[in-house]
Amino acid sequence: MAMVLGGALFTAIPAVAGADDAATLQGAEQAAYLDGLKRLYLTDNERNALLAHSNALLETYALRAGYQVGQAQRQDLLYRFNVGNVGNAGELILREESRGAQGTAISVRNQRVAVFGIDPFIRYECPTGGIRCVLFNPADGSPLLSIVRDHQGAGELAKALSFLIRNVQKG
Repeated sequence: MAMVLGGALFTAIPAVAGADDAATLQGAEQAAYLDGLKRLYLTDNERNALLAHSNALLETYALRAGYQVGQAQRQDLLYRFNVGNVGNAGELILREESRGAQGTAISVRNQRVAVFGIDPFIRYECPTGGIRCVLFNPADGSPLLSIVRDHQGAGELAKALSFLIRNVQKG
């Protein structure tokens, strides 16, 4: 839907963002996004910039115990992505660390996400009644990770991860 106000053309943009955001970045927009990340993280390597940006967003939007007021078992959920080494080149490795509210009871889990042959677009949901957004594994649709409930943060993280998956798929 487009509207003309005072001689300017405005296009209505849906308020809820999703995995389609990454799909809309094409050509010059895509190049500008990737170039901006390379400048931001002071690297010429697209993959390193995408990885650094994804991990920075995961830190910024981490679901911390402090956000979980009234929850029975409050805990920090911290995530970090890495790209598989030579033997596992087509994988992203997601490290999940959960800590109890007082920094006790640390648990670490690693999850491998094979990227070859999958749709690279990350889907996410931010339920209105909840405290978290969930990003889903593009391979099987299962929950991949949770961040604090922030639509804009979830959208930016989904976009960065989608580009990272596409980059790893290229080899």
